[in-house]
Amino acid sequence: MNFIVKLQWFLKRRWSRYAATIVLMTLVNVLNVIPPRMIGNVIDSIRLDTLTGPELTRTVSFLIGLGLLLYVLNFVWVYMLFGNSFLLEKTLRYRLFAHLTKMAPSFFHRNRTGDLMALATNDILAISNTAGYGVLTLVSTVSGTTVVLVTMVALIDYKLMLAALVPLPFLAVAINVLGKRMRKRFMAAQAAFGRMNDHALESISGLRVLRSYVQEKSDIEAFGAVTGEVMDKNRKVAFVGSLFQPVIQTIVGISYAIGIGYGSYLVFHSELTLGQLVSFNIYLGMLIWPMISFGEFINVLQRGSASADRVDAALRQTSDVQDPERPVDSIEPDVIEFDRLTFRYPGAEDDSLKDVTIKLKRGETLGVVGKTGSGKSTLLKQLLRQYPLDGSMLRISETPIDRISADRIRSWIGYVPQEHLLLSKSIRDNIRFGNPAADDDRLERAVEMAAFADDVKQMKDGLDTIIGEYGVMLSGGQKQRLGIARALIADPEILVLDDALSAVDARTESRILRSIRAEREGKTTLIATHRLSAVSHAHRIVVLDEGRIAEDGTHEQLMERNGWYRKQYDRQQMESNLLDELEKG
Repeated sequence: MNFIVKLQWFLKRRWSRYAATIVLMTLVNVLNVIPPRMIGNVIDSIRLDTLTGPELTRTVSFLIGLGLLLYVLNFVWVYMLFGNSFLLEKTLRYRLFAHLTKMAPSFFHRNRTGDLMALATNDILAISNTAGYGVLTLVSTVSGTTVVLVTMVALIDYKLMLAALVPLPFLAVAINVLGKRMRKRFMAAQAAFGRMNDHALESISGLRVLRSYVQEKSDIEAFGAVTGEVMDKNRKVAFVGSLFQPVIQTIVGISYAIGIGYGSYLVFHSELTLGQLVSFNIYLGMLIWPMISFGEFINVLQRGSASADRVDAALRQTSDVQDPERPVDSIEPDVIEFDRLTFRYPGAEDDSLKDVTIKLKRGETLGVVGKTGSGKSTLLKQLLRQYPLDGSMLRISETPIDRISADRIRSWIGYVPQEHLLLSKSIRDNIRFGNPAADDDRLERAVEMAAFADDVKQMKDGLDTIIGEYGVMLSGGQKQRLGIARALIADPEILVLDDALSAVDARTESRILRSIRAEREGKTTLIATHRLSAVSHAHRIVVLDEGRIAEDGTHEQLMERNGWYRKQYDRQQMESNLLDELEKG
């Protein structure tokens, strides 16, 4: 019942096909009881020596025609039933993926990647299996059993039927006990599978680090332990699952023994004909599949119900950042204003930003510098609306940010993060990800602005070079410049560079910044960096210290104050000069 409630939205949409499937399956079960009755009549005719050639020909012809009709009916209901099953699988995967794309970072902090991968693979497959094979076994059990039992009572003997069905209550008890154990163990197996996915993902993505620290052997051992746990959990699931059919077959075998023994007694006492006894045993054989399918149904239902609970729990989680009911979208990002902004990450004990006040007009460049962990990235991410925030503390053109839709805000922004997500495709495809509609001229211009053109020319396939998983074929500096080109090709109103120049040398950095200043005149740029030369041209520079603004002003003003900025800038210039002398020497 819980499974039906979870999927009622789909069942309501496809009820007509499910209804037609159930009707056809019931009709097939009704037609299936005809051949045993005819076979019994033929046996009785042979025993009484009343069977004629034309009568036998009609019987055989009818059975052949009935077989062809059953073939067509079976084809139709199988196509309809499993067509629904595959459609449900596709729909659930689409809904889950669409849901994940709308979630804020806090959702992924609460849910491990391996568990989410397990939802999209094993769990949705289990739900689909229940909606297909599960329905098949349920209808086979209910319809098939009912039809056969009614036929036994109407055409054979009710006393023989009741005697043969005496063991069946024990079957219901056994199925109930095994079903509960199956659900519990299947949930544990799915959780272990999620942990294995998580470990595999971390190991593959961090393979370079593992090799550099010579930790391959220990990681293989750790992965072996995880896969061993998965095997043990699934072995327990398989153990319970393997008990279903033996239990069912044993009880059905006892029913067979009772049917043959008591039926023979009735034949000897002329209360039953030999043909009726043969028909009864065929009908009893027809009960074997419904009984087995009942066990299969409980097995599949427990798996599907457990998976439906897991998927439903993920889909019920809402994003911490919600769009307003009536968003204000008729504005442009003329002014960005942080007004005493204070922010704390979910679950954290201390504020990451404290009373930050900045006003940035359109066309200006803001530099954000400070020690590691001072809040530079956190400040820039507030523009992306990744975490809930009091809109009054961050306004765009006098409009609180929580009154503007997230899609509208992100359409203004070109964001280059510290960690680049690169696709295992060509350089061209990775850059065009920022603006799929950009033409080749715009693409080449973005590559040139990011100082990436010379690198591309040295590659055999140029822009069509496949960069591998996470850009494994590129150096750190090339990855950063590809990310910058991706942002620049979109020509955003607001460009956010979050320590995006740390892996390039000073000359390349200077080229990129000159191009950005020339091409983006009249548009807003925010740069967070450890290298102060990257923001020396900025209209305003803020120095963060433990989430607060410690210094504020232009490059010249900050140099005059002899604070942290001046000391750090002088130190970096001295290091740069020493490196230049060493290169010349």
